[in-house]
Amino acid sequence: MPDLNEGINVDDILQFKELAKQDPAKADRSPTLIAHWDGGDRSRVEFGDIVTHVGGDNDLGPMHMVLASLAACDVDLVAMHASILGLKIESLSVEVTGQFNVRAYLGLEDAPGSGYGAITNRVRIHVPGATPEQIAFLRERCQKSSPVGDSLARPIEMKLGFEADTGG
Repeated sequence: MPDLNEGINVDDILQFKELAKQDPAKADRSPTLIAHWDGGDRSRVEFGDIVTHVGGDNDLGPMHMVLASLAACDVDLVAMHASILGLKIESLSVEVTGQFNVRAYLGLEDAPGSGYGAITNRVRIHVPGATPEQIAFLRERCQKSSPVGDSLARPIEMKLGFEADTGG
C-alpha cells in the first residue's frame, strides 16, 4: 500500500508553526489571481506562472471550484495534522455537496441570492491505530482550522472595482 503521508515534511511544518507563533505576520497570505475570458463560459485563471481553466465543456465551473477548493483544503488540512500526529493514512477523501439557485445569476427579479445556501462535507479517512481522541482532534481541525471552510462560514467584505473602456 502506498505511503500517502510521503511528501508531508512534518519537521518543516512544525518549524513554520513555531515561527508563526512567534511572529503572526509570517502566516499572512495575500494572493492575487487574474481570470481572463476565453470565450463562452470558460475562463483562464492565472496565479503567477500557474494557469488553470474554469468553466467550458471540459473543466469544473466556478461554483464547482468553490466546492473543490473546500474539499482540497480539508484533504490538505487533515493529511497535515494526521502526519503531525504520526498517523499513517491509508486513504483520505472529502466529499462536498452544495445547493444553489441560478435565478439571480440569470438576472431574474426578486430571485434569492445565487450563492450556495447550504454546503455539506464528509471526510472519510482510514488511519489504522488512530485513537478516538486523535480522530476527534482531526474533526475539530476541519471545523476550526480550514481556511476555505472558515471563509465560507462567515461574511467576507467584498469590494468591487469595475473599469470599462468604451472608447475606440
